[in-house]
Amino acid sequence: MRRTAALALSLFALVACGAPAEDRPAGPADDLPSTAAIVEAVTKDDALAATLPEAVAKAGRLRVGSNIQNPPNNFYAADGTTPVGSEVDLVKAVARKLGLTVEHQDMAFGSLITSLQAGRIDVTMAAMNDTPERQQAIDFVDYFTSGITIMVQKGNPAGIKGPDDLCGKSVAVNLGSSQETYAKEFRCLSGDPIQVTATDSDTQNQNQLRTGRVAAILNDLPTAVYVAKTAGDGEFFEVVDLAPINGGPYGIGVNKNTPELTAAIRKALQTLVDDGTYGKVLAAWDVEQGAITEVTVNGR
Repeated sequence: MRRTAALALSLFALVACGAPAEDRPAGPADDLPSTAAIVEAVTKDDALAATLPEAVAKAGRLRVGSNIQNPPNNFYAADGTTPVGSEVDLVKAVARKLGLTVEHQDMAFGSLITSLQAGRIDVTMAAMNDTPERQQAIDFVDYFTSGITIMVQKGNPAGIKGPDDLCGKSVAVNLGSSQETYAKEFRCLSGDPIQVTATDSDTQNQNQLRTGRVAAILNDLPTAVYVAKTAGDGEFFEVVDLAPINGGPYGIGVNKNTPELTAAIRKALQTLVDDGTYGKVLAAWDVEQGAITEVTVNGR
């Protein structure tokens, strides 16, 4: 990802309502990618729309559960209320193809699957990895490929070059994430295990890294690179130069009780891949490296 700092919105300023003033960088910028025209060019496919579950079609909206603090995938614009990001654009485009509007619901990452199972939302889209464990609870329409990366303080004072260097150190992760699972299950061959600090707040994790309370943050590659380039105008953090760990797909989560919705979303997204809309959205956010060519369900 190659988004410049001037194009960015600092994650601290986006969600730092509880952060001390001295921990907050300059206010957010409005200079975000112009993607409205790309999304608004998408037109309804009547045949696809006719395959939607009756309840969704009648409501005319797609209720999307997300944890909106994960740039460039999903975060808030400078007004603090408008969701923006690559995932936001993609799900809006899918919804337009199906003749629906989008209603985002911001919630803790760890509650997304249970909210979906309970019917409080129709889908999840929150940089959630499609894993065999999660497939036991919900289905996934895969739309992107990513992996875990390590973010450290600028200059890498702890000298972290790979996962083995995390042993015996405190590492921040998002609660309920694949990064938390990876860190807790990582086997340290010598020395103490990784000391895992899990929170629901990217801002809290970053503040801990800035102040040295943790030695690193484990996050998905797009988010880590984006934050490293934008927070403090690129002066706070850097990403360790290594291949993504446990690379795999992001998936739009869908309730197993609504297979018609899963099929409709998969077909709508494949249409957007084929006609170039998908690629234009990813290019606007500089995340083309995670692009796919075939939209699958549960990796198949």
